[in-house]
Amino acid sequence: GRLVAGAVMSACLAVGFAGSAARAGTVIDDWSKIKAEPAPQLKEVTVDPKTTALLMLDFIHQICDEKRVPRCVASLPAMKQLLAKARAAHATVIFSTAGKATPKDVWAEVAPLPSEPWVHSHANKFLDTDLDKILHDKGIKTVIVVGTAANGAVLYTGSQAALLGYKVIVPIDGSTASDEYTEQYVVYNFAHAPGVANNTTLTTSEMVKF
Repeated sequence: GRLVAGAVMSACLAVGFAGSAARAGTVIDDWSKIKAEPAPQLKEVTVDPKTTALLMLDFIHQICDEKRVPRCVASLPAMKQLLAKARAAHATVIFSTAGKATPKDVWAEVAPLPSEPWVHSHANKFLDTDLDKILHDKGIKTVIVVGTAANGAVLYTGSQAALLGYKVIVPIDGSTASDEYTEQYVVYNFAHAPGVANNTTLTTSEMVKF
């Protein structure tokens, strides 16, 4: 009798939980009802050029393309100014490439100098490269991360840097993708992701001081 009663109760609980799960729905079911949270506050930031590196990620013609990612091309004047500020302050500047690209494929406006290091990888520029070693060898504690795509090189390299203990600065006018929604969710991730948000400062290129 007890076994039967227990089995019946278990079956009822299973049906109950199944019904609750079905009624709860998923984020896909509620997609059109979801509203964006208020935008995070951007902050002015002053960095020590001796311990700061500017990471210029994938500003190459193959990715920063007028047709596919025009927002990246539009960001080049601001990124040229940010790059000039970093160089004038003698901060470390590191470039990246992807695919079959080389530093020669970087847009002329923000092209690397022969003395500036570069790494070649996929979205996470720490993966299968010596980026972490370069940063450690130069005594870098803070990285400024700009590039494209926002949901690729910027998101994964910036997040990895934060998880490794670096202070991460993301000028959002230099974190570009093919559309604004993609850039928005990347900003949201940097502002809220566990282990990342507490090491990340969101700003603009003009608000960064060396």
